[in-house]
Amino acid sequence: MNLPDPVQLAIPAFVGLILLEMLLTRLRGTGRYDWRDAGASLMLGLGSTIAGALTAGLILALSLWVYDHRLFEIPFSWWAFALCFVLDDLAYYVFHRSAHRVRWFWASHVIHHSSQHYNLTTALRQTWTGFFSLSFIFRLPLFLIGFPPAMVFFCAGLNLVYQFWIHTEQIGRMPRWFEAVMNTPSHHRVHHAVNPRYLDRNYAGVFIIWDRLFGTFEPERDDDLPRYGIVKALPTLNPLWAAVHEWVGIAKDAVRARSPSELWGRLFGPPGWQPDGAGETSETIRARWQAATEKQEA
Repeated sequence: MNLPDPVQLAIPAFVGLILLEMLLTRLRGTGRYDWRDAGASLMLGLGSTIAGALTAGLILALSLWVYDHRLFEIPFSWWAFALCFVLDDLAYYVFHRSAHRVRWFWASHVIHHSSQHYNLTTALRQTWTGFFSLSFIFRLPLFLIGFPPAMVFFCAGLNLVYQFWIHTEQIGRMPRWFEAVMNTPSHHRVHHAVNPRYLDRNYAGVFIIWDRLFGTFEPERDDDLPRYGIVKALPTLNPLWAAVHEWVGIAKDAVRARSPSELWGRLFGPPGWQPDGAGETSETIRARWQAATEKQEA
């Protein structure tokens, strides 16, 4: 069965919502659009689209091969689509958490976090090197279970479309029942923040319940407003450098590695890892902040 690409269908809505957000930003005086930053986001989105088109055939071939070895026969039915959507979102959570905790995957994902602004154009900052980093492997279990590739790709597209609208400061908090179950702009602002309290939190794609279940949830606080970007901000808005800078860093660190264990840490340790333990990882930054906070409160 051939299914449409939800992302392609949603492009007119993306454009309309970006224009609406720009208008609201001007009228309300909340948030800010940096036109050079927004332009870099658009260029990164274009590059991601081209990279995806170049590698789509290989990913489809691998998906079909895994599906040929499926464990179960799952039909095209409403319950299968619903189950696929939920399990695909769980697979996204596992990928997303890995993309922040494993430097190899972070090297591709860092593109999405490289902006110091938070608006709907930020959602378009997508990786150029996802195929190289093997990020597609996290959805392969769905094909092995027996979900048809067309169904999985359709659900993945819906997941990506959902995540577009949560990249904004123009929406505050949703109703409590919605905030309890779904990912929202408030939850995702936390995810994009570099405040020590918020580092590596709220990995959800659609359902925030995964973060609540696995201990990675952090609510947005009015007394600690999010500051966006990455711990070491990029000195340029050049899209090419944004796309490859972490890979360049990995290559330099790999050459300097003095042992197999150090090489492993450089490639697959958490971002910021150093062999002497003095690196600036999210854990060390948060631990230092917590110690300082406790000292102030004592």
